[in-house]
Amino acid sequence: MRASIPATRGPRDRIEYSPLPDFCQLPALFALFVVGALTVTVMWLARDNQRDWPAYSVSMLFVTWLTLVIAVTVCKLRPSLQRLPGHTPYFGVWLLIVLIVAVASALAHWFDGALQMQMLGSSALVFVRDNVLIAALLGAAMLRYFYVLTQWQTRLAAATRAQVEALQARIRPHFLFNSMNTVAALIRVDPVAAERTVEDLSELFRAALGQHDTGDGTLGEELALIERYLAIEQLRLGERLRVRRELDELPADFPLPRLLLQPLVENAVRHGIQPLRDGGEVVLRGRRDGGGIRIEIVNPLPATPAEPGNGHGLDSVRQRVAFRYGPRSRVTAGAQGDRFVVLLQLPGPPA
Repeated sequence: MRASIPATRGPRDRIEYSPLPDFCQLPALFALFVVGALTVTVMWLARDNQRDWPAYSVSMLFVTWLTLVIAVTVCKLRPSLQRLPGHTPYFGVWLLIVLIVAVASALAHWFDGALQMQMLGSSALVFVRDNVLIAALLGAAMLRYFYVLTQWQTRLAAATRAQVEALQARIRPHFLFNSMNTVAALIRVDPVAAERTVEDLSELFRAALGQHDTGDGTLGEELALIERYLAIEQLRLGERLRVRRELDELPADFPLPRLLLQPLVENAVRHGIQPLRDGGEVVLRGRRDGGGIRIEIVNPLPATPAEPGNGHGLDSVRQRVAFRYGPRSRVTAGAQGDRFVVLLQLPGPPA
């Protein structure tokens, strides 16, 4: 049977894309610096007269300082700018860039005259005007790039969420129908066990059908859910199902999407234990891995391959892990000798 895997995310863990780029982060700062450095280099190379290396060095130093001032200013004012309606935040950033360049250019020209460096041949008005015009054009182009990038990221995140939710819709009926068949079989054999199983199933159903807007659960809650599932399967398979748990070092409060591990354990029982006449052992192993965790789910490989599934469960887990934890996470699955091993490496939350 295939378990439902709802893609739930809380406000703290949801991927959000604000109207403005985060100028406090290195990518935006690097983009500003590269654009400024390229502008200085192109203007220096475009001169017909002899190359003036001191002027180029001073210009590069001025642009670097200007980039830092703009980045720090916009970074500090970003929360206020984001409260503006519509596309006004971008206009506010553009206006800040123009004003900062105008003031900095005026100060630079004044220092050049006061120190008698004679590096700026044009008048103060012309120097400030040219710099402001360049900053206005480049600033508008860069902000347009950031805007298009943000829209693309937003659409990509929405498409990823929709794809994961579509997977859940296809997986869920298998989980419900097969679970009810298990309950029906237990009612005939052992009514007391059937009542206990119904309670366990109610928790599985609650996790599978609800909790869509309540964010992540914890690793401890997921392990408790797995124990309920294994209790149901233990009644069905008896001594054929043996479980070895090596999970003592795992942090119970580690944030984990709901029903992330349970489908993997379910697959281990269905494809690894159920086809074997004498059954076998499922190994649940976990440990800390830096600030994150490393979990292995191991089951025996039958000599005759079991009935193949549709692969939705493992594919959905991979997508949910990538969507929730990013590129530092890893999900691998494959045969290792006579065992089938699923490995999850999940990074810890950012500090």
